[in-house]
Amino acid sequence: MYYIGVDLGGTTIKVGLVNDEYQIIDKIVIPTGRERSSEAVLKDMADVCRQIMNKHGLTESDVHSIGIGSPGIASPVEGIIHYASNLNFNEVNVREEIQKYINLNVYVENDANCAALAEAICGAAKGEKDVVVVTLGTGVGGGIIIGGKVYSGAFCGGGEIGHHVLELNGRPCGCGRKGCWEQYASATALINDAKVAATANPGSLLATMVEGNLEGMTAKIVFDAAQAGDVVANEVLDQYFKYVAYGVANLAYMLQPGVVVLGGGMSAQGENLTVPVTKYAQAQMCPGLELRNPVRAAILGNDAGIIGAALVGTTLQ
Repeated sequence: MYYIGVDLGGTTIKVGLVNDEYQIIDKIVIPTGRERSSEAVLKDMADVCRQIMNKHGLTESDVHSIGIGSPGIASPVEGIIHYASNLNFNEVNVREEIQKYINLNVYVENDANCAALAEAICGAAKGEKDVVVVTLGTGVGGGIIIGGKVYSGAFCGGGEIGHHVLELNGRPCGCGRKGCWEQYASATALINDAKVAATANPGSLLATMVEGNLEGMTAKIVFDAAQAGDVVANEVLDQYFKYVAYGVANLAYMLQPGVVVLGGGMSAQGENLTVPVTKYAQAQMCPGLELRNPVRAAILGNDAGIIGAALVGTTLQ
């Protein structure tokens, strides 16, 4: 049996054919054209799904379902995208539209939830039923897996873990609140803190590595400077690890997952990230509620969204 997973983004639509071993055996990428109507975008999506099936000689009887990971709020049971901020999708019945062109079961789910599901089923948290995946990138997102299924709350908008408040009246967040975890634990937050530190310490390696251009600061530069022994970079990173860890500890108190997985661009740092975060998170936990497993780095990378989307339908049955 095969599965089709679709990663619907504001820039591209990625369609992958996934086999029973959770491997992407083929992938087609097309531009989204997000300025167009939802009907036009979904017709293109259906056409590509059909194209990838035809390429491999498959009919509807060979494919379990089509799963679509979308930004925003989506209902997998109803097959509806309720709202996607960077697309012209508002209360769009995706299942109905796709089934005009291809006779398969169609499911939709938030894209971060799809990535979390993939890491739980066949990624860094394989074998665990209760998992929290935290994506550390431009912002902080993630997904919650309980009993092997995505938990998204009563109205499909749960799991916005980046917007629990870490500091009362803290840094302003784009969501309108202040002190959200996202403002301290995202890659963006690390870069901003590093810029401040480099400005205050022009003789540091952290400052010299950007060659006078603070806009060229990256998370990798901060890690590279720290690993080269720069005191300033190490101080910035140590504070960052604590911010990430405090949020992880909050999630552990609320949900007691079997494992917490850190994804997004920051996961490329592997144990340079997970080891200190585990240490600081464990220090926040009381006896009996401590993390039973170390925090892990995500391993599926950009494929997680497609794999997770492809498998959404299998978890709803």
